[in-house]
Amino acid sequence: MKSSLRRNKWALILLLALPAIGLSYAAAMNQLGPDPADVLVAETGEWTIRLLCLTLFISPLASLLRSRSSFRPLPYRRIIGVATWVYGVLHLLCYSAFLLAFQWGDIGAELIERPYITVGFAAVLLMTPLAITSTDGMVRKLKKRWKSLHKLIYIVALLAVAHIVWQIRSDAGEAIVYSLIIACLLLWRFVDSRRAKALSLRSTIN
Repeated sequence: MKSSLRRNKWALILLLALPAIGLSYAAAMNQLGPDPADVLVAETGEWTIRLLCLTLFISPLASLLRSRSSFRPLPYRRIIGVATWVYGVLHLLCYSAFLLAFQWGDIGAELIERPYITVGFAAVLLMTPLAITSTDGMVRKLKKRWKSLHKLIYIVALLAVAHIVWQIRSDAGEAIVYSLIIACLLLWRFVDSRRAKALSLRSTIN
């Protein structure tokens, strides 16, 4: 059982690495079109938001499958969460390196003058302690504090929504879709949390 889970985790890590590998190959082969910098920034950002949605979806999926399937998705959530952070860091690095050439003055000015950059940077910053504490050892060490710390993912999700909505120029389709997905997932988490508290209170009273 443990060996099967380990194999599945390694397969998932490889799968999650494929977009980055594909982008790296396309960049090396000069296959990203006339503006490869914009493509790299856009694609890494796109994968960050996709994986964030997937991370948030794991809990509802686990709840849905609890009595219907033997598959348990929760052991894979931390891997997807770390991958979300990795793509977020890549997104930030691509923006800083290819569009601003690591000019720290320009980067500082962007953070101050462009709100969507500020909230995007804050989202990556908040994901960093979550990624660092995603090992089994840190889960055991932090105990109950681990769950409290990892509730930051909901703030990250709100910052991600602000990041994409603030960038809307003409085509708002994708931004609206991602915003609705994240809103629904956060709403589910809120309702589920309220339900769990109500059940706990009821059992205490009884």
